Amino acid sequence: MRRNVSLEEISDGKLYGLNDMVKADCQDCKGCCDCCTGMGDSVILDPLDVHRLSVNFGKMPQELMEKELVLGVSDGNILPHLSMEGKEEKCVFLNQEGRCSIHSFRPGFCRLFPLGRYYEDGSFQYILQIHECKKQNRSKIKVKKWIDTPDIKKYEKFVSDWHYFLLDVQEVLYGTEDSTLIKNLNMYVVSRFYLTPYDRERDFYEQFYERLKEGKELLALR
Repeated sequence: MRRNVSLEEISDGKLYGLNDMVKADCQDCKGCCDCCTGMGDSVILDPLDVHRLSVNFGKMPQELMEKELVLGVSDGNILPHLSMEGKEEKCVFLNQEGRCSIHSFRPGFCRLFPLGRYYEDGSFQYILQIHECKKQNRSKIKVKKWIDTPDIKKYEKFVSDWHYFLLDVQEVLYGTEDSTLIKNLNMYVVSRFYLTPYDRERDFYEQFYERLKEGKELLALR
């Protein structure tokens, strides 16, 4: 998501790497679930998030769209995000105790919070968002431990490549008034990268990059 604000407005002004210590640890949140409430359509999912949910629930991606996930527009792209329920807009995966029921396979957005990503020059670094978490006495933790994702280097490359691919898609979307092209391109991204299941017996990243190569070739023909 694009933000037309300065780094200093939303963060402590520092950029962090995987091995840096950052004041993000909420000590298991201790019953607080504010970051899982009232988030609207902001918990946007990438293809790995949807793949993880599909595998762990034993559901096809299309089945997840019936309740758990919702499609919405973000900077011109149509992308899935977590569904929020009720007047308080609680995450669909919060249990009765206000705890995350999918913590071990939670989306990347949730793993990151209250950190964010600052994209620049084809890559990104991490930032500590200062207005997102109400907890005041957070302790320091190493960034890669906080994110808690296997194959972290592969994951970072995937996150970066997906982000910049969506920017390329946005350029096409913003550069045309052809409603059919806009519809077809958005449908292609959702269908090819999210709704078409990934083979569970093969490496996810290998399959993703096959599709990404195809997507970039398609954009080059526009």
